[in-house]
Amino acid sequence: MQCQITRLCKLIEPALEKLQSVSLLLLRLILAYGFYEPATMKWSDINAVAEWFGSMGLPMPMLQAYMAASTEALGVLLLTLGFATRLISIPLIIVMIVAIVTVHLPHGFSSGDNGFEIPLYYMLMLLVLVAHGGGKFSIDYFISKEK
Repeated sequence: MQCQITRLCKLIEPALEKLQSVSLLLLRLILAYGFYEPATMKWSDINAVAEWFGSMGLPMPMLQAYMAASTEALGVLLLTLGFATRLISIPLIIVMIVAIVTVHLPHGFSSGDNGFEIPLYYMLMLLVLVAHGGGKFSIDYFISKEK
């Protein structure tokens, strides 16, 4: 029985390995899409975002509003292209940590209650990109292949 399972695994492993890059591409694109609306919303009224940040007691709320909006907007672009994937994922993880601590944590886990479920999922998906990079369908891959 174990021999048959091993044989089956060896047959499907090449196909599953090809799925790695497709899954990393899809992960990047869904994350970019997920950050698009928050980035657009922040840039559409950065002063209101700074006021909101200030009302939560965040220091230097205008600077933090610009940093969050810039990080999310740059994240959308870089994740879509698969350029500097690992690098941009780190500040995006920090944005998610700040969002969880300042906004979502008091509401519990459930996203239906504005809890930290979705930012936690984003953070975990970004961690996958930090660990694995953008995959074969990324600018990062083509740059590394040229070296």
